[in-house]
Amino acid sequence: MTKNGAKVHYFSWIRERVGMGEETVNLPDSVETVSQMLQWMQGRNDQFAAALEFPDIIRVALDQQHVEHDQRLDSPREIALFPPMTGG
Repeated sequence: MTKNGAKVHYFSWIRERVGMGEETVNLPDSVETVSQMLQWMQGRNDQFAAALEFPDIIRVALDQQHVEHDQRLDSPREIALFPPMTGG
C-alpha cells in the first residue's frame, strides 16, 4: 500500500503559518513514521519550518485517531496536525 495521496488537515496556528487549511500530500517511501513525516514536512519550505519548529509539541491524528510520533504511517487517508491544546 502507498502513503501517497493522503489528505492533510492543518489546524489553528499551524494552518496560519503554513498558509492553508488542507492539502493532498504524496509522502516519500522513506517516510515511515509520524516523526519522520513531521521532519520531512519541516524541510518543504520556510512556512513549514516555522510551523513545525518544535515537532514534539504537535499532536497528530491518522484517520481521526490520535497517535504517538513513533506510530507507523502505513497508508492513512487523512492526517491531521494540531497545536498543543490549552484550557482555561
